[in-house]
Amino acid sequence: MKDFFKVTDLDRIFEYIPDFTVVDSEIISLPDTTDRIVAADIISGVDLPGFERSTMDGYAVNAASTFGASGGNPAYLTIKGSVVMGESPDFSIEPDEAALIATGGMLPDGADSVIMVEYTEQIDETTIEVYKSVAPGGNMVETGEDVARGSIILSRGQKIRPQEAGLLAAFGNEAVAVYKKPIVGIISTGDELCPAGRTPKPGKIRDINSYTLSAMVEKAGGIPRVFGIVKDDFDSLLAVCTKALAGSDMVLISGGSSVGVRDLTIEVLSSMPDSSILAHGISISPGKPTILAKIGNKAFWGMPGHVVSAMIVFAIVAKPFVEHIGGLAPEYRRSWRLPAILRRNISSSQGRTEFVRARLVEEDGALWAEPLLGKSTLINTMVKADALIELGLNAEGLDKGSEVSVIIL
Repeated sequence: MKDFFKVTDLDRIFEYIPDFTVVDSEIISLPDTTDRIVAADIISGVDLPGFERSTMDGYAVNAASTFGASGGNPAYLTIKGSVVMGESPDFSIEPDEAALIATGGMLPDGADSVIMVEYTEQIDETTIEVYKSVAPGGNMVETGEDVARGSIILSRGQKIRPQEAGLLAAFGNEAVAVYKKPIVGIISTGDELCPAGRTPKPGKIRDINSYTLSAMVEKAGGIPRVFGIVKDDFDSLLAVCTKALAGSDMVLISGGSSVGVRDLTIEVLSSMPDSSILAHGISISPGKPTILAKIGNKAFWGMPGHVVSAMIVFAIVAKPFVEHIGGLAPEYRRSWRLPAILRRNISSSQGRTEFVRARLVEEDGALWAEPLLGKSTLINTMVKADALIELGLNAEGLDKGSEVSVIIL
């Protein structure tokens, strides 16, 4: 308890991320891969596309046969045949010849480009006029131009979005090795808490953090596992923490991280086998009393009890840890930021990184950030907020009209 005010800088907290173990992998079917994380590099065994194909309706030609063609001086080409979609042409193109082709059709041998049908006119059954020249490679895709054989299709640690799923389908990957979703245990502590479905008695409040943190865990790629509300009792808290740790890849406990005779989180974590307290206090606001412990190879967080503080601490501090143990590589871990103009003055205290809730308003072609000031017990400020304004350790505040970088919530 004596070390409480020796807070740890935020950057130092992030340096602990690689110390925690990534979850195991599993094989799942392609339709189930959306937002999952690739567990091993996937290499292309073939070229994509596997043949030269047209990107336009028109005529496959040898580009040199069209050089100099114009409306006043058209090139005349002989129609050699027609490319059937889904089949390989059984003929080749010689100079001054052309083959009718649809978008996606396979170019016959001898063709190196496609002239768009808009720049041609068929003058009889065997002849077309061409009114515009085309360069070699025009209106077509080369073999392997999308992805070459032997290339990395997707990298380990990359998230699979709809476009990555389409790429996997293009190579026939019906099953994919992905990291399992990390299970994140969630515990709420405090004699003052009651379940959300119960009417609180005087002096009590409903548990909010179990729901907000569960939703945030899901959005971060994890699976929340709620272990309920625990009273301010050492033995009860230790029992639930032990159970949560055994059944989770990471644990979040909200409440009990600040100084107080009834706040037992730090004592419970310190008493658990193979535990080390990495931080008891982080130089951020809100969320200064946050605890980070390492128990075995798992992260155990003591989150603030106030809902706004807990949500901001998760969004800024804990989320990158969830993403890391879920296998997401650093280059794919992003917080989305936008430039905005500050709508009113805000003050700040030096020595801590401060995150101010803000509502974003677009007016006259500019994006404005309107600070939402309020105590960390007021969840309506988070409901109204679209973003967070970050004020650095040495900032004394910002003036109205300043350009700020906002973190999108």
